[in-house]
Amino acid sequence: QVQLVESGGGLVQPGGSLRLSCVASGFTFSTYDMSWYRQAPGKERELVAMTISTGGNTKYLDSVKDRFTISRDNAKNTVSLQMNSLKPEDTAVYYCNARQWRRANYWGQGTQVTVSS
Repeated sequence: QVQLVESGGGLVQPGGSLRLSCVASGFTFSTYDMSWYRQAPGKERELVAMTISTGGNTKYLDSVKDRFTISRDNAKNTVSLQMNSLKPEDTAVYYCNARQWRRANYWGQGTQVTVSS
């Protein structure tokens, strides 16, 4: 069965770094576009970063573009989000997403990231 399992969230001080990881199983990972979304309390879920199935192209939310990096390892069925220079505004639940257009769309359970002094 399909699973997307995130890890790496936690509490970090402003200016700190975290690396989120998502391990996928139950589908052909290398044929899916992978994304990280986040949702803060009272706000809509927003796309943070995405990478196409081959990993050859990426897209970022403007507010994180110079601070976050998405990467994938198709051999290990994983996608990661390196988050540097974290700000309180980055506080949210971060979700791993796998999407193959017109075929499937899968979500992980989410991992909490809290940026606070």
